[in-house]
Amino acid sequence: MQAANPRRGYILGLTAYIIWGLFPIYFKLLASVPAVEIIVNRAIWSAISGSLLLLVWKHPGWWRELRDNPRRLAILAGSGTLIASNWLIYVWAVNNDRMVEASLGYFINPLVNVMLGMLLLRERLRPLQWLAVGLAVIGVAQQVWQVGSLPWVSLALALTFGFYGLIRKQAPVAALPGLVVETWILVPLALAWLLFNPMAHSAQPEFWSTSQALWLAAAGPITLVPLVSFNAAARHLPYTTLGFLQYIAPTLVLAQAVLLFNEHLAPATLVTFAFIWAGLAVYSVDAWFNLRRRA
Repeated sequence: MQAANPRRGYILGLTAYIIWGLFPIYFKLLASVPAVEIIVNRAIWSAISGSLLLLVWKHPGWWRELRDNPRRLAILAGSGTLIASNWLIYVWAVNNDRMVEASLGYFINPLVNVMLGMLLLRERLRPLQWLAVGLAVIGVAQQVWQVGSLPWVSLALALTFGFYGLIRKQAPVAALPGLVVETWILVPLALAWLLFNPMAHSAQPEFWSTSQALWLAAAGPITLVPLVSFNAAARHLPYTTLGFLQYIAPTLVLAQAVLLFNEHLAPATLVTFAFIWAGLAVYSVDAWFNLRRRA
């Protein structure tokens, strides 16, 4: 087994989260293509790119294990539906000037994971975890009170990704083979969508001679590169350390929203962010103390 290399792990982890954080720039280049069509092509090109990568980056026995455990295939069908839903909401948010809400969703996500663990896996929360979740709930509640509506984009992104992670834990398949199976399960639906939408951009032969077609096809590699980097980083770093790095991506999304794409950061939303950030600070302190106790 390859010895852990923390420096390499940090570089790979930073690469993954920075690419994820810069995704909005890529999706803005495809702003003229509807969000559903982007996701349809993302599923197709991710399935193709992932299959080609599997020929090089071997995962011995992964298909035999799935074949012998049909339940895992059913689980991956469910997780594939969730990740496609997450992709769709995210792309729609980016291309409809809702990036601030999208970044809030991924800040909330770690705390949603804690809540899902408590509610569905009967995990017991430590006192600081209760405080962190409580701060997040107060933050969302005050926005409902101030604005009069739920931040549905943020909650939908956090919940779909939270349930995705929860379901994927039930099918112990490596990240790349898992994504390949999830996307291939989505391919028939994607092709059916193109069949029933003959006027879609990517259904027109002439579209594939444009630069936008190249950007659309690049959705496959762009999806896989950060995933592979993250998977490799996990071999060299403790998972808790990777958990701290995860805040890089939504921070970059928020910075782009405000500084690059001129989205308005309303006072009520800023207060919500303040509560979420306070909750994440408490959550991170608790994770650090727990890691030291185990060490």
